[in-house]
Amino acid sequence: MPEAQRFKVAVDAPSHSGLQNTLDYLSERPLEPGMLVHVPLGRRETLGIVWGQADEIAPPNVELRRVSAVLDALTPLPPAWRDLVEFAARYYQRSLGEVALSVLPPELRQLDDHQLAKRIAKLPGALSSADPIAGDPSRPELSSAQAAAVDELTAMATAGTASVALLHGVTGSGKTEVYLRGVERALDAGHQALVLVPEINLTPQLEARFAARFAGRRIVSLHSALTPAQRLRHWLAAHLGVADLVLGTRLAVFAPLPRLGIVVVDEEHDPSYKQQEGARYSARDLAVYRARHEGVPVVLGSATPSLESWHRARQGRYRSLSLPQRVGEGALPNVRLVDMRVLPKSEGPAALAPTLIDAIEQRRQRGEQSLVFLNRRGYAPVLHCTACGWKSACPNCSAWRVFHKVDRTLRCHHCGLTERVPRACPDCGNLDIAGIGRGTERLEEQLAQALPGARVARIDADTTRLKGALQAQLGAVHAGEVDVLVGTQMIAKGHDFRGITLVAAVNPDTALFSADFRASERLFALLMQAAGRAGRDAAQATRSEMWVQTWHPQHALYAALRRHDFAAFAESQLRERQMAGLPPYSHLALLRAEARTLDVARAFLHAASDAAGTPDGVTIYAPVPMSMQRVANVERAQMLVESSARPALQQFLASWSPALHALRGAHKGLLRWAVDVDPLAI
Repeated sequence: MPEAQRFKVAVDAPSHSGLQNTLDYLSERPLEPGMLVHVPLGRRETLGIVWGQADEIAPPNVELRRVSAVLDALTPLPPAWRDLVEFAARYYQRSLGEVALSVLPPELRQLDDHQLAKRIAKLPGALSSADPIAGDPSRPELSSAQAAAVDELTAMATAGTASVALLHGVTGSGKTEVYLRGVERALDAGHQALVLVPEINLTPQLEARFAARFAGRRIVSLHSALTPAQRLRHWLAAHLGVADLVLGTRLAVFAPLPRLGIVVVDEEHDPSYKQQEGARYSARDLAVYRARHEGVPVVLGSATPSLESWHRARQGRYRSLSLPQRVGEGALPNVRLVDMRVLPKSEGPAALAPTLIDAIEQRRQRGEQSLVFLNRRGYAPVLHCTACGWKSACPNCSAWRVFHKVDRTLRCHHCGLTERVPRACPDCGNLDIAGIGRGTERLEEQLAQALPGARVARIDADTTRLKGALQAQLGAVHAGEVDVLVGTQMIAKGHDFRGITLVAAVNPDTALFSADFRASERLFALLMQAAGRAGRDAAQATRSEMWVQTWHPQHALYAALRRHDFAAFAESQLRERQMAGLPPYSHLALLRAEARTLDVARAFLHAASDAAGTPDGVTIYAPVPMSMQRVANVERAQMLVESSARPALQQFLASWSPALHALRGAHKGLLRWAVDVDPLAI
């Protein structure tokens, strides 16, 4: 029997174990880096990835365990994929095995080599049996700006060096067509393409667009809404080179693609690209790293780029491509501000101004559609008692339970606690309990009352829970079966509603004075995206409008919105960020702690601060409770770490991590802790 060799294997060990790298295992047969294996870990058997051969010097008094089985049916994961995982684990301060195993299809953990071989053998037939989409190889004529952008992308690809292009195009300017041309060039050259989108509900729409253009090509999607079998099938198609195009959400950035030729990140500004649990990675930033590492072009597209990307383009680190006009020279919607301060208050606060109701009715009479946007679901944000002041607080969270009138429930949108609405006030027995504020459910009801005969529909997380519900509702809108569409941000971006000529934003002011330094940036992006749903049909563009009901019409954000002037807004925000020392002029990380009591969470953070000492070039702020302090009876606190230099921050975090793992056992009641690098909010 040949002598056993030692190999490094990445495994998904428990987070409290402190294991950051690989474990050594023995194997009599040679193993290649990237091979999948089954190995013993504690009392269980788990999936692992061979990361290479271990050093020949064995640790003293350590008896190594042996690899149980090898999944020979699957070709090894490529070096570029392993490099991406290593970078993500190192940069976001997570263990190598946690990142590597979490981005693989879960079903791989359940299969032996024989079962996996059968799945691979069935792959061509399974992909060909997918619903066929009629091809439309015709390509629309490009505008001069589109042609210039496509030429620039072609030059980037021809040069054979990795380049990042920021495609800044107003809504309806034809960014998708530029993506299609770039992908077409890559596919014609025998490469694969990776296209990322922020939301699952946008994936089928864009997938249909790509499938229609590239009839005969293998296109697969990767997102969390797939069944385990579908996800494994699509992942295998990508890894084995069977798929030509992979389209998906942030998870797809880790798809192994042996012939990668281009990466596209649509709506690159969207916060959905940042993972909020486990390894808190940014798929957009990893896409940039991956494309540069593999020497292929990457396109970041948006009508409202993130300030970080905009800043890099200004510095010359990204190539700047611009689409300043809508396709067909269509006009952008005229933005009208409704000053809520001057409305009569005799009948209480109105949902919509009378002038706005009239404008929606005029659209309906002409056979046009309107979209009313309110980023709050439910009927009312809180239920209260008019006698004693009781409010529908969640007993488990630092939040109010939202009143949902359809099923007469109070729901916490943080922990999920759901209860029937009480018949009377739980504190004083008063029967007069009512809702405060307004959600999409109540807005839908009020619109139906104000517009008799109008076909009002609502699309939000509550109406789209069932499989296929969202696509059915969107189909009704596209078919002209809806006069007024009410919804949250899920309908305010990415959709091509040809019949909508009026968009109204209700109560967007709350973000203007938020403690979150990114709140204004997100609000401007959301309003610009919402406005872009109006006038998509060039024939109706001249009469398209965006109405914004506001108590602060003089705010600078609304002034920039009226001009559709993202550049002016971005420059203003960057000046404020620079004066305040905020990203992109500094680099941040958060240490978050969750515990049974706030005192335990704070004690852990204070101990972590003491363990850090006084590192050069890094500032550690005092621990504070999180803005949502309690969720599901778990108390949460955080501590901000800041540096003007990214390398200094990364070096500090890497040296700090062992001390954080060592501190865990000393704090009874500490449930979990995590480092969030480049957090979206502080």
